[in-house]
Amino acid sequence: MYFRILGFWRLLAALLVMIFHYLVYGPASGLDAAHRMRALMPLLDMFMMISGFLIMLRYADRLLAERGAYARFIVRRLARFYPLYFATLAYFVIVGIAVHLGWIGSSAAGRYDWSALPANILLVQGWGFTDALTFNYVGWTLSAEWFCYLTLPAAVLIHRRFGTAGLAGLVLVSCAALETATVAGVMPFDNWMVADTWGAYRAFADFAIGALVAMLVRDSRWRLASTCPGWLLFAMTLLLMWNGLGGYPAFALLAASIFLAALAERNNPDATRLLKPFDQLANASFSIYLIHPVVASLLLGIVWRRLVEPTGFISFYAFWLAPLSVTLVLAVLSARFFETPVAKRLNDLFMALAAPVRKFSRVT
Repeated sequence: MYFRILGFWRLLAALLVMIFHYLVYGPASGLDAAHRMRALMPLLDMFMMISGFLIMLRYADRLLAERGAYARFIVRRLARFYPLYFATLAYFVIVGIAVHLGWIGSSAAGRYDWSALPANILLVQGWGFTDALTFNYVGWTLSAEWFCYLTLPAAVLIHRRFGTAGLAGLVLVSCAALETATVAGVMPFDNWMVADTWGAYRAFADFAIGALVAMLVRDSRWRLASTCPGWLLFAMTLLLMWNGLGGYPAFALLAASIFLAALAERNNPDATRLLKPFDQLANASFSIYLIHPVVASLLLGIVWRRLVEPTGFISFYAFWLAPLSVTLVLAVLSARFFETPVAKRLNDLFMALAAPVRKFSRVT
């Protein structure tokens, strides 16, 4: 089923990431606000928990049970996110060329490091192969999710063999390994929960948490039918994070919020009907996430800083409504007219190529 409330929360996370990155282009008050918003960083982990939830719920029982299911899963995920990812990467490659030719400047040291380009193309820049975020800097999360897709069979196998207790063990082992890696200096971060260039392993723990919650929701006999408990806990968690709560307590509260909200919607799908007007934007949350750095570089990095800000004609907080609006419109259009048609073509091509192989297998 489609969990509208989780899609809406994922949209909120994408919007907050976009706002955070846009505030960096603003005056001192904007930089202060961006720094303050770092308190909400666990929402990025919630984004990945929700991915783990949705993927596990859909594929837990058939990923390894149906012949060719894993290959189809991998192709579908690549077809879903790689075309837009590659398009935004290509844009930043062009920007990098302009920076290296001296046509434009860049305040981000190492952003256009050509030695990191192969890792970006192969989607492994979040696996510890690069020292800094390069090109489309938010792409590390796609690299991290790609790692989770590739390792999904491990979670499925553990669940099939040991049930939800096995998934709980996977979460504990993953967190313990990450803690050990940071203490030992293997991961160059003081806390694995802020890792980005090593974000694949951070995402795996988030993904495992989401997978555990998914199975708990699927198997629960609790007939909770109201989404109010989920919303209240989610709102309380945001308030607590804003006032300093972080780490494992924040993760636990976010996971519990997902559980309560998803369980209520499972039992009463009509409970989230008021969120239906946001479906289009929610479906474009991935697009918002990938596109907003492109819009920021054009409308804020060039138009604002070079053309508008020097005139003093308009305040930053009035101007920034333009990039915010443009990003949302482009994301919706991309999801509908670019990503969906291209994904369908790629999936159809894979099915056409795989058909002779399946036919040969049946004959032999």
